[in-house]
Amino acid sequence: MPMYEKLYFDNEGGKSFHYLKYTPESEDKQRKLPLVVFMHGAGERGEEDGSELDLVARHGFFKKVARGKEYPFMMVGPQCPKNEYWGSYLESLNSFLDYIIDENNIDTDRIYLTGLSMGGTATWLWALGNPERFAAIAPVCGQGINWYAGKLTDMPVRVYHGDIDEVVSVHESVEMVSSINRKGGHATLKLFHGVKHNAWDYAFEDEMVEWLLQYPISEEGNKQ
Repeated sequence: MPMYEKLYFDNEGGKSFHYLKYTPESEDKQRKLPLVVFMHGAGERGEEDGSELDLVARHGFFKKVARGKEYPFMMVGPQCPKNEYWGSYLESLNSFLDYIIDENNIDTDRIYLTGLSMGGTATWLWALGNPERFAAIAPVCGQGINWYAGKLTDMPVRVYHGDIDEVVSVHESVEMVSSINRKGGHATLKLFHGVKHNAWDYAFEDEMVEWLLQYPISEEGNKQ
């Protein structure tokens, strides 16, 4: 049985959507939990009635949760409706994050953002627009805006991409990492050699978890 809840975010005045929520079974109700926000790809969009919400668990950490793996963080995965794109949801995603924080015992210094393909692009766009909201980000085979990358110089960034990706060129990640670092940041890129667009099959491992969870937001800002 999947170890996640299927829920609905009713966003009055904005875009509403269904989402998955994972809470560790061993949760200490008194302890604030880190939060991972997972943004799925174009292939996991679903019907607006939520009937295809399990598609969000096709890849990434939710896939592992569905198979019984436990993680030391809460995780939410909103679902973008079919024929829509995450780029038009950024304002509503901020409202969603506010809602998740209000309704749960979240450590707001340890909120992390990751996603794959269309969700990797959403990870870049959301972090570029609201870098103060996240302790660290891990985009997987997405596209950023390299001329705006200076917004992420204080953000821990780890990027994953297959080096023969035929859908989203690896140069998209190379340019983002290079631009962040030229502007004074410390982004890193993990390339998977001989891997096409399915970099997510290799990225969502314990290595990413360990990398993300080492970063809280510090009082001085979000520097690595």
